[in-house]
Amino acid sequence: MTTSRELRTHYERWQNATGEGKKGPWIEKRRLATAMRRVIQGLIETDAPEKELAAAADALEAFGDRLEGHPQRHKYEGWAETSPAGNIGAFFDKSPIIGLSNPLAPPIRLEADSDRSRAFGFVNFGTAYEGPPGCLHGGWVAASFDEVLGFANSITGNPGMTACLTVQYKKPTPLYTDLRFEATVDRVEGRKTFTHCELFAGETLTAHCEGLFISVGPDTFRDLLEKRRGSAD
Repeated sequence: MTTSRELRTHYERWQNATGEGKKGPWIEKRRLATAMRRVIQGLIETDAPEKELAAAADALEAFGDRLEGHPQRHKYEGWAETSPAGNIGAFFDKSPIIGLSNPLAPPIRLEADSDRSRAFGFVNFGTAYEGPPGCLHGGWVAASFDEVLGFANSITGNPGMTACLTVQYKKPTPLYTDLRFEATVDRVEGRKTFTHCELFAGETLTAHCEGLFISVGPDTFRDLLEKRRGSAD
């Protein structure tokens, strides 16, 4: 199973893997996902005429057919399979929260302070994530807390799975605003890691979360991997 040190290495390599002059399929996947985010945003906000919408739908249907004509990945590439020498983009790039190759992801950019005692997330949500008018859907607030807190407990050497999240919504979280998550690991008790995180819009606290994560052994990941493989066959 991947160790916490390896997981940190994977994340840092993944985070720095893009930039000028970079080539390869993962870079093109990220480019495509960025374009698809524009399409999603544009579709939600557009008042285009029927003819224009039909042309866009025809083009996307044709592209969907084209992608389906290529070999499909059925092997799950996650923590349990990733190695420092392997395909480090496979796990992080597909995340629905931080995945640069996943058009569902906003995506959130994660960082850690120099002593790895705290984690930070930075993101700007558009209309595709709207709940109350002009505000971020509460489900995306909770999902974002889960991701940032998971990263926080991983970089301190105790990666685990979410056992409990308690979210307190203080104020509506605005869309089209630079948001900042600040996460801290409070303590570790055996397999349990207790964490908390705050969400800010500028200097305004909009939500707070307390999280409990449980460290798991390689057998758990192996079982999940086997179930995933079975469902893909």
